[in-house]
Amino acid sequence: MKKIGVYPGTFDPITNGHMDILERATALFDEVIIAIAKDNYKNNLFNLEERIELVEQACQNFTNIQIAPFEGLLVDFVKNKGAQAIIRGLRAISDFDYEFQLALMNKRLEPKIETVFLMSSSKYSFLSSSIIKQVAQLEGTVQGLVPNQVDEALKKKLAKRK
Repeated sequence: MKKIGVYPGTFDPITNGHMDILERATALFDEVIIAIAKDNYKNNLFNLEERIELVEQACQNFTNIQIAPFEGLLVDFVKNKGAQAIIRGLRAISDFDYEFQLALMNKRLEPKIETVFLMSSSKYSFLSSSIIKQVAQLEGTVQGLVPNQVDEALKKKLAKRK
């Protein structure tokens, strides 16, 4: 049986921390589906199409991934894709509390789906899309913290806002 994991998120924008989790997840699963949340109740900088395009550009060297938008319950998406697991990255203890609650609710909604937690590499343990956006908006450098295409896209997007 093919082992399929779903790596969900907003990816607004995708960071090198996401890429680190993805790289390790692709070693554990035959296929990883990057599920980009359509409705996430956040104030996104990039729209869904832009986020999909940035993820596609960042992930072009991976051979065992698929990228798909999703809306509604994550467990329904996972089930419809024939996946067995949800992949989540953890940076700090504060992440664990929230992620643990989500994992338990997902397990209650669909007992056959497991949640796999991967610890972020220490060099990315502070990194989040929110921090990236804040630094970029204040004209700080995010080079080395996001894929090059994302760095360029942030500069273009924020230049338009001025």
